[in-house]
Amino acid sequence: MYLFCIQDNHIYMVINSNKRDFKANKLKIGTRGSPLALAQALEVKKEIIKHHKLNDQSVEIISISTKGDRVTDRPLTEIGGKGLFTEEIENKLFHNEIDIAVHSMKDMPTEFPTGLGINTFLKREDFRDSFVSLKYNSINELPVGAVVGSSSIRRKAQLLSIRPDLKVVEFRGNVQTRLKKLEDGVADATFLACAGLIRLGMKDLVNPISPEVMMPAIAQGIIGIEQRLNDNEITELLFPLNHEQTETQALVERAFLQVLDGSCRTPIGSISKIDGEKIIFSGQVLKPDGTEIISGHWEGLVGNPKDLGFGSIQNGLAMPITSHASLFNALFIPSVLSGFSISVSQQ
Repeated sequence: MYLFCIQDNHIYMVINSNKRDFKANKLKIGTRGSPLALAQALEVKKEIIKHHKLNDQSVEIISISTKGDRVTDRPLTEIGGKGLFTEEIENKLFHNEIDIAVHSMKDMPTEFPTGLGINTFLKREDFRDSFVSLKYNSINELPVGAVVGSSSIRRKAQLLSIRPDLKVVEFRGNVQTRLKKLEDGVADATFLACAGLIRLGMKDLVNPISPEVMMPAIAQGIIGIEQRLNDNEITELLFPLNHEQTETQALVERAFLQVLDGSCRTPIGSISKIDGEKIIFSGQVLKPDGTEIISGHWEGLVGNPKDLGFGSIQNGLAMPITSHASLFNALFIPSVLSGFSISVSQQ
């Protein structure tokens, strides 16, 4: 059997002569152990079973503890940079202890360990953030001095840019933990990804915030499936699961992140939309205290999605970030891309 797949603008032919019998040898899916991570892995499992007519016992979900899950008493910026939620999972994937790994793309570093990568993306869920509170219905309703819990420096910066009168406190933990903190009065409100709430069956808590107010994290709402790139059988297995429009969005937004050298220490947001053959991309970088925002907008053809994200940075938005000072001192490279607009606001 021959299978053609595309990676980095090259077409590869996968030859499968000894097809693995997944009914006899379980497919092992690795994931974090949070309820949301397990729900995402279950979604992938169901898709695999549906497309390949396997039974439930043929696919096993394996929970893996990561450093980001274990250390919850400190901000993410203090316990490490990239890979906090992926390193242990990728180690097991690399050493053949699992066959694939399921990730929230917003948590993924832009570079993969040698031999690993993601070519499969499930259809994107709602990319927006949700305002969650037991007392108030919106950011505008929060009284002066209200306490908002968030471990995301992006959300903190975006919130302070419009409500500098609010107090933001660290709010680590999974969705259930953060909701419990609200019940205990630790904070008056928090923010959660709409996609996570929907996947957990908590649609009643979804209270979307406009991306114009709170631009989402890079690739928010996208599930990616990591694999060993030389495993042709897994490539074939995953091929029908990939959603092409979502893949394009992920490539554009992650290219933007890569050039900015973004991590959990950098407040960055972006969103991309596809309209026919056209892709519409917006990106945003903020100072951590929300006092300055740089945003850009670009439209182009879908043809080479990675170049859209790179182009937006190289032509006006920012240079690779080594410090917030250098970011705001080296912003404006003369633009050579028509159609790209930049705006700067000071709060």
